[in-house]
Amino acid sequence: MKMCVGGEWVSKPRQIEVIHPFDNSVVDIVPRGDLDDVERALTAAVRGAKVMAKLSAWERYRILKKAAETIESRLEEFGRTITLEEGKPITEGRFEAGRAVQTLMLSAEEARRIHGETVPLDASPGGEGRLGFTLRVPCGVVVAISPFNFPLNLVAHKVGPAIAAGNAVIIKPPSNTPLSALKLTEVLLQAGLPAEAISCLTGPGGELGDGLCRDSRVRKITFTGSVPVGERICQMAGIKRVTMELGSNSPIIVMPDADLEKVATAVAATGYSNAGQVCISTQRVIASREIYGDLLAATKSKVAALPTGDPLAENTKVGPMIREQEAIRVEQWVAEAVKAGARVVTGGHRQGAIYEPTIVADVQSSMRISCEELFGPAVAFTPFGSVDEALALANNSQFGLAAGVFTENISTAVRFARELESGNIHLNWGPGWRQDLMPYGGLKASGFGKEGPRYAVEEMTELKMIILHQ
Repeated sequence: MKMCVGGEWVSKPRQIEVIHPFDNSVVDIVPRGDLDDVERALTAAVRGAKVMAKLSAWERYRILKKAAETIESRLEEFGRTITLEEGKPITEGRFEAGRAVQTLMLSAEEARRIHGETVPLDASPGGEGRLGFTLRVPCGVVVAISPFNFPLNLVAHKVGPAIAAGNAVIIKPPSNTPLSALKLTEVLLQAGLPAEAISCLTGPGGELGDGLCRDSRVRKITFTGSVPVGERICQMAGIKRVTMELGSNSPIIVMPDADLEKVATAVAATGYSNAGQVCISTQRVIASREIYGDLLAATKSKVAALPTGDPLAENTKVGPMIREQEAIRVEQWVAEAVKAGARVVTGGHRQGAIYEPTIVADVQSSMRISCEELFGPAVAFTPFGSVDEALALANNSQFGLAAGVFTENISTAVRFARELESGNIHLNWGPGWRQDLMPYGGLKASGFGKEGPRYAVEEMTELKMIILHQ
């Protein structure tokens, strides 16, 4: 595919191959953009932002709604594209495409709900006779930097609200998975989005991303990715609005009164989808010693039954990781934990980029498989003795994106809800669950700002205060 610069589709002499993670076949070829393309995109976006600011809420709604309907009519095509470039099972590819439809529709609805409010200026001395109200206006130029693991829906979570709010947007997708973002850009242009209001630049993030984030014409950066890259963006961004969706090592806490069958089902469902390459994937299970052995046995049977293999096969539940080097890294981290005293309960083998769904028991919180972000299909089990210990283990992390708690005791549930250091807390389910309309974001090193169309629109607008003096 060509890349899009200010609504124009361009090719470049230097190109990047998009590789299918399962068999290393070439899916497509995209241009390798450079700083000249960044300049062209920014110049166009400044003009496009002025055009977008004049579009009515109704027009922005109609563009996003039409784009959503187009993707829905091509769901199989988009699902297959996701699977080919990213490697997730085709059932998950279709599911992601369907979620992107919802994300765009939710964004369309939010375009019609942007509003200000009256401010009671006469509530303070000296405000008598004055009328105050606020207006929400677009930021201007939004840069959207997206990760490989959800190459369509996470782009939609950035682009949809940006358009709903009346901004121009420049997308920087990852080099591993640029095709879904390019197809979304194509659909939005076909839906009537002004040409200069969107660009999608393919190429190295260190060059293109840095060029975009440093530029003072950009008013908003929305980024999903690793902590080191997020820190780098924040350092170079200067005076801009920034949303950071960063890493995690999400825990599940299992109390003695938990339904172990439900816990085992949740771990299998939320720990291994997309080969564990999900920010909110279950990485740690912190379980009461009273039920620790029984829970391991119940979970082992479910995890061992997850079929691995070709992601285009309908029965595959766990496909390849994005690249073989990532599967090798997971293999090394597991081996490191075993050498330090942990044990593999099931899985633990690698074939190319496929790493078997794995359970590692008796993990210490200091082990890398527990305290860092694994981002792979292995879940670490650690026992605890008291609620205080469980909270300490769960919170002993630089991250705070999502957590799950299993208990039938409402008082215990409320305590965890109050004291867990996490932006999303799930009671009686795993952390790897997200509804696209909810406020989504983390604490601590997991970032700041919220996604979810309603909340992202607030992050992508500026608030003006208007005072009428009599």
